[in-house]
Amino acid sequence: MDFRDSIKQLADRVIKLKPNVTTEEATKNAFVMPFIKELGYDVFNPFEVIPEFVADIGIKQGEKIDYAIMKNGEPIILIECKCHLSPLNVNNASQLFRYFHTTKAKFSILTNGIEYRFYTDLVEPNKMDEKPFLILNLSDLKDVHIEEVKKFHKAYFDFDKIISTANELKFSNELKQMLADELANPSVDFVKHFTKKIYSSIITQKVLDQFTDIVKKSFQQYINDLITERLKSALAKESEDQQKETEITEFDISDKRKIVTTEEEIEGFLIVKSILRQIIPAERIFYRDAQSYFAILLDDNNRKTICRLYFNGSKKQISFINESKKEVRFDIDKLDDIFKFSDQLAKALSVHYSPQPSQFN
Repeated sequence: MDFRDSIKQLADRVIKLKPNVTTEEATKNAFVMPFIKELGYDVFNPFEVIPEFVADIGIKQGEKIDYAIMKNGEPIILIECKCHLSPLNVNNASQLFRYFHTTKAKFSILTNGIEYRFYTDLVEPNKMDEKPFLILNLSDLKDVHIEEVKKFHKAYFDFDKIISTANELKFSNELKQMLADELANPSVDFVKHFTKKIYSSIITQKVLDQFTDIVKKSFQQYINDLITERLKSALAKESEDQQKETEITEFDISDKRKIVTTEEEIEGFLIVKSILRQIIPAERIFYRDAQSYFAILLDDNNRKTICRLYFNGSKKQISFINESKKEVRFDIDKLDDIFKFSDQLAKALSVHYSPQPSQFN
């Protein structure tokens, strides 16, 4: 399962559990710790995650932050948690502000287990910004936000890349908010900017009042037109896809009549199944026969091909998809030769399946 699917699965779980989670401690255990786990960190390993992290701050001795994610013995991310029933604001980030300049951590997260606000020090070095550069909301997930959060995963963590992205996100978010505010309630300067381009006479207060309404309506109409055009385009594409699917289905029905699954192919499938059942439940391994090859799949999903068997030609072959997404074939003399490819089969399976036990099972 990739990171995007893991976060979406976590989001579904969080939404289902919300009614039964009513305290800050429960929020940490049920929501925040699983999130840290999805970032690739072992929440039970103090070399990676320290709960109740302590760093003395002037007269504030022994004050604790909920979690510190560690690297090489130093905190790299500080996390402050609130109950999911509590709204997040700058006031309940006070501990993060205090801790930020006393540790080497350059990132901090304020969360209530549903919304995750990511901060750094873009405005003033070693002083946490008042505004987050990224917000992930599990109740309103957006793929673009998931991709940004992925950069904090243990396997991908790169300080320079995150800082570079954080700068862009910060200004982009502020610009989007500014545009939203202007479109909802246009300022005098905003209205004047457009009025000057189309109105050649003196701009009086009466003209401004008139154009304020015109500018607001024009932008709303323009956005509505964009949405309408996209909907029309999407509907047209859907209609076209349905037509193609009908044609393909009709072709497939005719094509499938030519497919004959042989005893050798079934025996080859059973050998592969016997090899992989040591890693994964056997019922998750399927096959689909085609005219030119016999595919063995995970979860009956064409996108999760483990291998292909070519038994219809003059020689037998088994094939795998390499890291460059190219199919590589290997000759085999007899069916038992498939056992020689046990490592390749396990590697092919690992692309689509991680054998580590899930916390949610």
